[in-house]
Amino acid sequence: MTSLLHRDAEPSRPVRAWVRSTPGTHIWLLTIAVTSLVIQLSTREFERFLFHRNSSNIHELTKHPVQSLFTSAFWIENPSSLLLYLVLFEIVHGTVERWLGTLRWLCTVVVGHVVATLISQEYVLWSIQNQHLPRRLAHAMSHVVDIGVSYGLAASAGILVYRLPRPWCWLYLAGVLGFFGIPLATGGTFTDLGHVTALFIGFACWPLTRGAAERKAVAANDRARHSG
Repeated sequence: MTSLLHRDAEPSRPVRAWVRSTPGTHIWLLTIAVTSLVIQLSTREFERFLFHRNSSNIHELTKHPVQSLFTSAFWIENPSSLLLYLVLFEIVHGTVERWLGTLRWLCTVVVGHVVATLISQEYVLWSIQNQHLPRRLAHAMSHVVDIGVSYGLAASAGILVYRLPRPWCWLYLAGVLGFFGIPLATGGTFTDLGHVTALFIGFACWPLTRGAAERKAVAANDRARHSG
């Protein structure tokens, strides 16, 4: 009976091991699922209030910068895209967190999200101050909805290039540069600038990858000893 129960529980072990090794990714996913449910159940007026209140736009950054930078990372504008983000989180964030460890992964994501947000909004402010935007759009752009998880994803996608062996890392590098760079080069928005900024933040976080392979090997040996 014991051996039968052991065999039945065996298929769930890889899933449990994956979730335990990537707690930050799954806590973040759970939070986004909750906020997406809140949006789905909200009225249109309350939805607009939540989006604007949690945006990291010029208006909110001026009033309460730390709060807006933090809360903007836990909302997505379209709850129907939650499944897509789930897949991207598992592939990108999950892989990087399991490889680097939660602390190094979190450092990459936070720096990417914060720096990309500040640079993209600084560009919006510069455009307003130098009258590159029509006056009627200046107020709207200072209150624009700027929420989401894409800057953090771009930062993780950037550092992930160091995880792949050659020649696949070069193909991957060309792919992410094209994916994020082409929209910006063809007249993109401040969001596209933020994505490219976050991607290069990920590239610049290369020092965080030092010792990652050794850390993973030690963890694997520890698990093997415990299972034995």
